[in-house]
Amino acid sequence: MRMRRGAPDFIMFLTVLMLLSIGLVMVFSASAYFAGDPEGPFRDPFHFFKRQLFGAALGIGVMLFMMNYDYHRLKRWVGLMLVAAFIMLLLVLIPGIGMAVLGARRWIDLGFISFQPSELVKIFIITFTAYGLAQKKERIQNLSAGLMPFLIITGLASLLILLQPDLGTAATLCGTIFIMLFAAGARGGHLTGLAGLGVAAVAAAIYFEPYRMSRFTAFLDPEADPTGAGWNILNALMSLASGGLVGMGLGQGRHSKFLFLPERHTDFIFAAIGEELGFIGGCLVILLFILLVWRGFRVAITCSDTFGSLLAAGLVSGIALQAFVNIGVVTGSLPVTGITLPFVSFGSTSLIFSLMGVGIILNISRYTSRK
Repeated sequence: MRMRRGAPDFIMFLTVLMLLSIGLVMVFSASAYFAGDPEGPFRDPFHFFKRQLFGAALGIGVMLFMMNYDYHRLKRWVGLMLVAAFIMLLLVLIPGIGMAVLGARRWIDLGFISFQPSELVKIFIITFTAYGLAQKKERIQNLSAGLMPFLIITGLASLLILLQPDLGTAATLCGTIFIMLFAAGARGGHLTGLAGLGVAAVAAAIYFEPYRMSRFTAFLDPEADPTGAGWNILNALMSLASGGLVGMGLGQGRHSKFLFLPERHTDFIFAAIGEELGFIGGCLVILLFILLVWRGFRVAITCSDTFGSLLAAGLVSGIALQAFVNIGVVTGSLPVTGITLPFVSFGSTSLIFSLMGVGIILNISRYTSRK
């Protein structure tokens, strides 16, 4: 029996809006200088801000829709979601359909917006996994009948994402499904074996791809190649260091303005935050993510049914892992990989589907226990 629907989690809703507001301000601050270059390709300092604002407006609409769309009804779409996920992952690899940017084929150009299928695929795979795990119940402790179907689906999806190539998103998806398996009650021995297999797979993906290997080498010693593979890490760290405690001031970041910091409005926007808003500003962003994750897992724990509980756990885990990887890269704690900071980095697709995921969690929160 379903509980009577109540109000959504207001604290989570407010936290997401705060992160979204910080992202809009920082995208403009980090991109206005080079976007407004009269000899550049855009010649409009508001170019990236307007696109981010459009994505935010569309994303908020999607979030509000999903917040009022009964998540129980998602069960009827899981089969179609799974088929659509693999079709999109295959289409993006086809020349002429998939759009290549900086050597990566991750986008499909829809004209008014560039669509990154892997962002929607993550939600589809998480929903399918939550539904399947809820159906299996105690059978999840059986490797062949319980875990194997989800491992095959996740493995195939991750392999197609790796072909784009996008190791960061593939690893985040695998980590999310791992957490869902743990939450569903999978055996510790099986999870330990999966963790070891996952580490080995990531190591192999790094070792057999020269550019990934150079990034890993730069992670170990960025000063060995300061103008090459170590450039991103060193400039990100210098941006963070130059911000000090309170930052240089909004719009005053030198590494961003003088174009030393690469991808300053996307993958490395946290470095721009540290430079302009300082240690305090960076900690504020981290605390907001911690608050968001806490409220998300609270929804998962207090949900009235297994499907909603696992779905909320999977969606909030995906956001948490993505934020962890992005901030880890910027602070030099992890090797460089191209993954955005949810709600903050420039990127309409990531923004829209991150807000979509939050909308689903907010809908689940309407069916949780108030005790």
